[in-house]
Amino acid sequence: MKKELLIVDAYNLIGSWPDLKQLKLQNRLEDARDKLIQMMVEYRKYRDIDIILVFDAMYVPGTTQAKHYRGLQIVWTAKNETADSYIEALARRKQSPLLQVMVATDDQAEQWMIFSQGALRIPTNELLSDMHLSKKEVNQEASRYNDLGSVRKSPWDNKQMDALEALREQLTNKKPKK
Repeated sequence: MKKELLIVDAYNLIGSWPDLKQLKLQNRLEDARDKLIQMMVEYRKYRDIDIILVFDAMYVPGTTQAKHYRGLQIVWTAKNETADSYIEALARRKQSPLLQVMVATDDQAEQWMIFSQGALRIPTNELLSDMHLSKKEVNQEASRYNDLGSVRKSPWDNKQMDALEALREQLTNKKPKK
């Protein structure tokens, strides 16, 4: 099975997802970035995939920077480099027979470029739906696990339980004395 890498056009998601878009419209872009990062940290744990978040320099000018945060790689492009061009070049470099690259963006031109390189494209609303689904699956699994833990544990081992079952069968099958 191929390993998966999700490359996220970060500002595209911030402009698409209702909660993040609302923060951006309230001039709280830093809060929107932080919330997106936390959402991706959780999603990475749910789906066990590598994720690279790419922010372009239009909001954070400077040279290309990359850092690792809780299993994510976060990249800020150089001053005159767009996230789109960075993502396209990264997808081209990373795509291989052993690694399936997926790019989350709603940018149509970028989607077609990515697709032509063999990478998969994921619209932002589809990614958000999968994030909600994966969180629900994890919560259901955790609830099931908790339910199992709350069931009274038997003090007897399997051999003792088999002996008790045999005794019960023996007592049940005895005919009453007349």
